This record gives sequence, C-alpha cells and structure tokens, in this order.
Amino acid sequence: MTSALDVKGDAQSLLERMRSAVEGALEGKPDAVELGLVCLLAGGHLLIEDVPGVGKTTLARAMARASGGELRRIQFTSDLLPSDVLGVSVYDQRRNHFEFKHGPIFTNMLVADEINRASPRTQSALLEAMNEGQVSIDGHTTPLPDPFFVVATQNPEDFAGTYPLPESQLDRFMMRIHIGYPPSHVEQRLVLSPNLDRVGSVAQVLDPQELVRLRREVDRVKFDTSLARYLHAVVTATRTSPAIAIGASPRASMNLSLAARARARLRGRDYCIADDIHDLAVTVLAHRVRLAAQADGYVPNYDEAEATIRDLVARVPVPL
Repeated sequence: MTSALDVKGDAQSLLERMRSAVEGALEGKPDAVELGLVCLLAGGHLLIEDVPGVGKTTLARAMARASGGELRRIQFTSDLLPSDVLGVSVYDQRRNHFEFKHGPIFTNMLVADEINRASPRTQSALLEAMNEGQVSIDGHTTPLPDPFFVVATQNPEDFAGTYPLPESQLDRFMMRIHIGYPPSHVEQRLVLSPNLDRVGSVAQVLDPQELVRLRREVDRVKFDTSLARYLHAVVTATRTSPAIAIGASPRASMNLSLAARARARLRGRDYCIADDIHDLAVTVLAHRVRLAAQADGYVPNYDEAEATIRDLVARVPVPL
C-alpha cells in the first residue's frame, strides 16, 4: 500500500480529513474531538470522565476507524483479573511447554470502559503497557503494537461501585477530558434517527504506519526556549501552591510539551505558541495533582483541581 503521506505530501490535509471524519460521528463536540486527536497524535493516553451515554466510546471508536487501527474494548468490572487484560500462559501438552495467549491489550487502540469499576490489582495491569508499550508475564517481555493508544472511560467518583484511580495510574494518562451533553439541535437529530450507526460511516483516513509518521512530525514542531520556561513555571506553580499537596510530575511537563506540539500540528503550524500551553494546561495537569484538602482522606475531586489549576495558570506571566 502506498502511503497517503508520500502521495499527497500534505499531512495537514490528512489531519483535517481525520478531524472531519471523527466530528461526523460525535456531532456538536468539536473541542472534545480536537483534544482526543491531540492526545492520539502526541502518543499519549486519554481518560474521559462523564456520565454514561454521552459518546465516550463513540469518540474512541471513531478515532480508531479513522486511523485504521485495530480496536478492542474491555468492560472493566470488579471481578476482572489482570490476565483478562494482559493474557495468560497456557500449557500445551503436545509440545510440552507453556504458550502465551495474548490478551485484548495487544491492539492499536484499547477502550478500557469504566476503568474505575475494576479493582486496583487489575488497574495496575495497565501501568507497564501505558508507560513502556510492553507487557511482562512469567519472565517474558512482549512489545505491544505500534501505535498503542488507551482510551479509558470512568464514571464520576460518587457513582456506586467505583475505585479511585491511584496517582501512578492517573499520571500515565496524558489528558483527562469531559464530553458533556450534546447541543439541543444535535440531540433532536439523534432522536429522529436513533438506530443510525454514525461510527460505521466514518471513513478510514490513515493507516497505523501513517499515524506513526505523523507522530514523528509532531516531535519536529518547534518549541522555543521561552515557551519551555513558561511551561516549567506553570508546572512549578503546582508544586509550590499551598492549595496543592502533590504537584505535577516531570512526566506531566513532558506530556504538556508533547500535547502543545500536537495541537500546533493539528492546527497547521510547525511551531508552538504560548496559547498551546495555556489552553491545554488544565486538561493535562488537573487530574495529576492532589489538593491539600484531600491529603488526609484521598477522594479525587477533579472539578476543584481544575479550578485550582486554572487559577494558577492565570497567575503565570505569558511570554510575549
């Protein structure tokens, strides 16, 4: 197959077609679509928290279909085991040895549905995969497909039967976003055609190899030294604020830099501007911090964390 990038020589055209294809499946939510594509291009993982039925899985399926990757979905429940995610070694009597059977995590895009309904033991099965792109079982390490992208959905923390995600898990998600209810005119269209498969009509724009090449282009987006100082000042503010007990990690700094580059590339620029950092800071940082008010009994409160990060970002001088 000849690469569309080689034929057209226009990555921006492909990105615009991909955005249009995904927006066709999730109507009325251009901001959520852009953030999802930014995360995909930046090579991160996406956490979507919202009430059921607003299109969280639709967004994941549409991105997978448009990027040509294989999609697998796992429904996380309290009785799900790590082997149900990663795979298991099965004894082959004829060959007299154990053979590893790949679990559903061996895919390009994994939808971890209602991830916070699984036990901490099962949640931890994703840590190595999300950070290093590999799985280690029984002393053997197996690489995951490239690209590998996790889209996890979680219910609000006050829903019954949920386990808070630990800080180590949250830190592996580049972004946390909301989708929210659709605009009135969009919901009315959905009511008129409730059985229409909008994801099924999403056209494939890329293949996985082209997505990998686009990610390399993101790495080449220019990031000025003054922007690096600005980004560092924003992250440092989370570590020195009395309102925050645990600030953002160095991984958060790198994720914010990559997300800013991906946003610039998606918008047709080969250089970052301060707005790329400013506008993404809450989405990239808020789920990683622990507020001082939560230090004793940890119950995530992302709305308060978002408000705190938004206030801190507003106080950091923007480079001109």
